[in-house]
Amino acid sequence: MSISPKPILKLTLLIGLSSFIFSGCATVHNERLASQCSSGLATANAELEQAKVKGFSSTVAWTKAAALLAAAKIQQQFDKYPNCINKVARARYYIRRSQEN
Repeated sequence: MSISPKPILKLTLLIGLSSFIFSGCATVHNERLASQCSSGLATANAELEQAKVKGFSSTVAWTKAAALLAAAKIQQQFDKYPNCINKVARARYYIRRSQEN
């Protein structure tokens, strides 16, 4: 029993085309997450500096925020954008808490 090369060729082309299409979608998704991570880091760092200038009531909250932003920067460098975004959100929470009286 012999297998015709036509179905194998069609299947190979279909798999290759599908992989190409899905990799394009993943790239767009990663670019959005990278942009969100980058802008979040910039905003949070600006807020942290502003909190430092204004003074802060909770040194612990400010320190946690600074540590989270440092960790988020590392996540960004390793392309772990969801982790970066999560850490930025948590850091911004602590920045707000550091300003509470």
